[in-house]
Amino acid sequence: MLVHLQGPWTPLLGRLTLQQIPYQNPILLGTFIFVAILGVIILVATTRYGKWGYVWREWLTTVDHKKIGIMYCLVGLVMLFRGFIDALMIRTQQAIAVGPKSPGFLGAVHGYLTPFHVGQIFTAHGLIMIVFAATPLLVGIMNIIVPLQIGARDMAYPYLNALGLWLTTAGAALVMLSLFIGNFAHGGWYGFVPYFELPYSPGVGVDYWLWAFQLSVLGTTLGSINLIATIVKMRAPGMTWMRMPIFTWASLSANLIALTSFPVLMVALALLGMDRYLGTHFYTAGMGGNLMLYNDLFWVWGHPEVYFLILPAFGMMSEIIPTFSEKTLFGYATMVIASFAIGGVSWGVWLHHFFTMAAAPSVNSFYSVSTMLVGIPTGVKVFNWIFTMYRGRVRYELPMMWALLALFLLLVGGMTGMMNAFASSDYMWHNGVFVVAHFHMMVLLIAASVFGAVEYWFPKVFGFKLEQKWGKWFFWFMVLGTGWVFVPMFILGIAGMTRRLDYIPYTQWAPYLHVMLVGMAFYVVAVGFFVAHLYVSLRDREKNRVGADAWGTTRNLEWMTHSPVPAYNFAFIPHVNARDEWAWRKEHGLAELHAGDYEDIHMPKNTGVPLFLGIFSMGLAFALVWRIWWLALLCLALIVALIIIRSFDRDTDTTIPAQEVDRVERAARDEVTENGPASDLLGDPVVATSSIRSESGGMGGKSSAAQPAWAPMDR
Repeated sequence: MLVHLQGPWTPLLGRLTLQQIPYQNPILLGTFIFVAILGVIILVATTRYGKWGYVWREWLTTVDHKKIGIMYCLVGLVMLFRGFIDALMIRTQQAIAVGPKSPGFLGAVHGYLTPFHVGQIFTAHGLIMIVFAATPLLVGIMNIIVPLQIGARDMAYPYLNALGLWLTTAGAALVMLSLFIGNFAHGGWYGFVPYFELPYSPGVGVDYWLWAFQLSVLGTTLGSINLIATIVKMRAPGMTWMRMPIFTWASLSANLIALTSFPVLMVALALLGMDRYLGTHFYTAGMGGNLMLYNDLFWVWGHPEVYFLILPAFGMMSEIIPTFSEKTLFGYATMVIASFAIGGVSWGVWLHHFFTMAAAPSVNSFYSVSTMLVGIPTGVKVFNWIFTMYRGRVRYELPMMWALLALFLLLVGGMTGMMNAFASSDYMWHNGVFVVAHFHMMVLLIAASVFGAVEYWFPKVFGFKLEQKWGKWFFWFMVLGTGWVFVPMFILGIAGMTRRLDYIPYTQWAPYLHVMLVGMAFYVVAVGFFVAHLYVSLRDREKNRVGADAWGTTRNLEWMTHSPVPAYNFAFIPHVNARDEWAWRKEHGLAELHAGDYEDIHMPKNTGVPLFLGIFSMGLAFALVWRIWWLALLCLALIVALIIIRSFDRDTDTTIPAQEVDRVERAARDEVTENGPASDLLGDPVVATSSIRSESGGMGGKSSAAQPAWAPMDR
């Protein structure tokens, strides 16, 4: 039975009234005007240049893993910018609202944001950065690169891949919509129970948070199934387990974490939704429920999810560092083992979030030890990266600079994490900004790895390098901003400053808060340089065109195909002969294959069903937020109908004719030849056979026979 709510409700609009639109707030009104103008510009430009058909065919209905990955990254980039604006508002509020004599603006007693508004910003910032910025960026890069690294033409389930994208986008859109209709939750990004229960939070903010979170969780879970199936079942012939690139291994480990942890969060959120909508009492103390049940379920997801984010970042570093050290990765087998060791230990650490809840010393000791154990496989990775660089020809190009920054942030974040692993010390700074600074080191590690990966793989996806000068300015101002913001935050954390403060009572903290504001100014300048970096790169793209091997010293299979990558990825499915297949081919003069004749290639057909499922899912979530029951039933019926209709569709594949494949391949080779020096990276043309040595069958996949045996190469 649905819970009866106090306040106005109508059958047509539910709880939605004009009073729920915050047009009297100048900040939100200005944001709405900016977004509206930007939206109008995009719509007018798309119409003016007649691009609606192109956008529909090539993007909105695509099931191409590369384009889906690009759209994931765009969603993550937009939400990263939104999360940064939230962070900027938090830091400026705290720098102004220090001491009883601090001024007040825009209706606030101190600073320019009311406590209610600050609570919303804190909550939105945390949720956005973890779930709608970092996760889509990482999933997007995995979508693009993993099929290329294993020699596949697409994901195992292209339709499911598109559905995961649009569900995630629907969740992000719901968060953005809460800016202009109603409000967002204001009790912390992970949902304090019982504060998020209906009696304490009767507004729609928690409902926005709940359904946006749930949509994202569902989308990520579908994506994890897809990536695992792709890695397990779609590896090219000859790609044994111990020949897979480290980024693919890291993606497999991360998605195993996702597949087993995100459903736990779905259950936690579903039980909270039942409490709010159906009047159950799963988390209500005194009514048969247990408020700690939510905290346990949430952090059983929450801490493994940290490693779901970090492991792909480690994988990116493991691809960049060997390329720009011009060496093979040191300790391949130990890197694989370390990735799965981190994933395994991640399940035994969640209770360190509750060190102050007066658990028995034996319980705290177990989770202290398990938390510290994570440092062992992480340390193995750090030493392997250092040994990879040792005596290598290290080139300090932008991807390598980002990887080195990520390595430094890992050391800082790891050491401060070990400090938090002790229950005794955690009592001192629990819920303080020292912990905030620690996990921002880890999140910024992820950001640095993502920026490095974008610089590294961008020419493979788009066919031209990003410009270097503005990119280096962006890098150095990010370094300055990180130091100026988080070193003072560590100091304030040790001094006892707690988090989520809208007013700072101690004036002696003001200098540190002002230094942090200077750091935020550096970040703002960095954002400007990032925009310039993209603009100049797009403007000068023709002179920055590259061949297949954009960096000259890459090692893995994705660099074998053309830049940009054709829709079918590989004209022939490659046969893998060694761990670093691309480096092996260059060494043996097999850098480019000119086959005798091409064959028709079967690829998945585009479909608009995932897009409409995402739209209707967002409509369902919006209707549930405002309790517009007729709209909720309509959207649910449309979702079920679309799924049933899709199940009857057998025309889900298309064929790229051999003539078209030949045309694309010839055009790509001609373009590389015109580029001059880039063509030297490809080697001499050879026939589609290669010298494949007999294998020992061991874990390392090393050759044991001196005499080669001829075998077919790529078919």
